[in-house]
Amino acid sequence: MIGDKKVLFSGMQATGNLTLGNYLGALKNWVSLCDEYECFYSVVDLHSITVRQDPSELRQRARKLLTLYIAAGLDPKKNCLYYQSHVSGHAELAWILNCFTYMGELNRMTQFKDKSAKHADNINAGLFTYPVLMAADILLYQADVVPVGKDQLQHLEITRDIAQRFNAIYGDVFTIPEPYLGKTGAKIMSLQDPDKKMSKSDENANASVYLMDDPDTVMRKFKRAVTDSEGCVRYCEEQPGIRNLIDIYGACTGKTPAEIEKEFDGKGYGDFKMAVGESVVAILKPLQERFAELEKDKGYLDGIIKENGEKAEYYALKTLRKVQKKVGFPERIR
Repeated sequence: MIGDKKVLFSGMQATGNLTLGNYLGALKNWVSLCDEYECFYSVVDLHSITVRQDPSELRQRARKLLTLYIAAGLDPKKNCLYYQSHVSGHAELAWILNCFTYMGELNRMTQFKDKSAKHADNINAGLFTYPVLMAADILLYQADVVPVGKDQLQHLEITRDIAQRFNAIYGDVFTIPEPYLGKTGAKIMSLQDPDKKMSKSDENANASVYLMDDPDTVMRKFKRAVTDSEGCVRYCEEQPGIRNLIDIYGACTGKTPAEIEKEFDGKGYGDFKMAVGESVVAILKPLQERFAELEKDKGYLDGIIKENGEKAEYYALKTLRKVQKKVGFPERIR
């Protein structure tokens, strides 16, 4: 709790290009949360190096992601937008929490198994202890709530377990975070395989729409989107491709599935795909224009990075010093 507001923490990795799914599923819905919560949104670049990165490219992507946070509508005066690597408390707390996390707990984490299969030549310790760093991210700011999808619930559960274990030994140190149960964004699936989520890392270029895609590229991807042979626009489990397009169109226009079914009653998939593509182009245009403006204003962005980084560090240090004292580290002489 900061003041009279509960604390909310979330972040995105500085790898790959953000997709329409990242925007409609998360980023777009973060914008209004600052009215209710004290929000910390991190560019989680420490997490990114569990997989080998080109250093120059990682720096560029981190800055681009932070710029996209602002372009999407996150006000840096109302939200703390910062680089995870600029706040040393993340790594320092992660080491302490490593000593309160059991190997068996980490062995059960599905993400380690998935990433190990994809990067068999680089199965490093950071990949294995990734959930502990994620726990440190959350606990460092005493987060009350964390927006998570089903695929990340396991990480929140281990965070809660670690915090409860620490509190049982040392007293009421950490706030036990809860999943954010407010308004959630649409779950956007791949345009080429609607049984899996739209992903930044999909090898099929037509499967994902990226936030910086130009209008022609967006329209082309929707024209190629997988549908089915039924020929009618209906929101049902039997038509996962059409269901996904309805979700996207609804998220962009505010229309319900029933309204969309009525709008396209008697029309073919070609007309529907065009309409969905045009609705996506319409919501991406202001974001892309704002991003272009921000990129040109280096001084403004540098100021945000400095101010928000200092704010994040202030709150991180409050927790870190408390934890260090609890575990018995010598106090610092100032």
